[in-house]
Amino acid sequence: MTSIDLTSKTAVVTGGGQGLGKATGTALHAAGANVAISWFADADGINQRRAEQTAQKLGDRAIAVKSDVRSRESVSVMLDQVAQRFGSLDIVVNNAAILKDRTLGRMEDDEWQSVIDTNLSGVYNVCKEAVSRLSDGGRIVSMASISGFVGFFGQTNYSAAKAGVVGLTKALSKELARRQITVNAVAPGVVMTEMAETIPEAARDEMLKQIPMARFGTPDEIANAILFLCSPLAGYITGQTIHVNGGWFG
Repeated sequence: MTSIDLTSKTAVVTGGGQGLGKATGTALHAAGANVAISWFADADGINQRRAEQTAQKLGDRAIAVKSDVRSRESVSVMLDQVAQRFGSLDIVVNNAAILKDRTLGRMEDDEWQSVIDTNLSGVYNVCKEAVSRLSDGGRIVSMASISGFVGFFGQTNYSAAKAGVVGLTKALSKELARRQITVNAVAPGVVMTEMAETIPEAARDEMLKQIPMARFGTPDEIANAILFLCSPLAGYITGQTIHVNGGWFG
């Protein structure tokens, strides 16, 4: 059986202090990679504490770094810090995202814009700054969502952003192919994370009825798909979106 060895590789996971980001950073670190977990400063400091606790738990080869993916300048500073600490950049996982669910008729302009700014423009900003820093043969994996394909009620902003991530992934994969840098996305179904727990219970029950495997996913199951895409085993896979949703869609 071929194992995944990412020794000497350096990965950045945006929003990696909790949920899917935390599981992904943990999986990459277990495979031998240096891992930088980016966090966004919120009013109560929870993001920073979570990121630092995650890095501390991982131990050697892991750091927590402040960054706001909505700002290219902030992303640039973060990536420079990572390169200074570990000497290279080989893997980028675009995980940072927010939810601002509301039907379009009731949605405020800032609820639309804030989701687009973080979930789509944030991916653009990170990719834009990472491209010149990534080693040839590197990996970019962005978090899409089943919502970007089926469209969930009350998620016009989120669905639009995640669909945009898929389009960005396809186009960027062609631009970076000459450097053997692969660019892919993973589209989870509903996974029981802190974010998913904000979905009303009645809505989750309806979602569960549509999943052939009759259960929600786990963060580790999503992280394992990302780990595969970041590994040498996936060197000829690019421009793709991998659906990990228990058979719900795809």
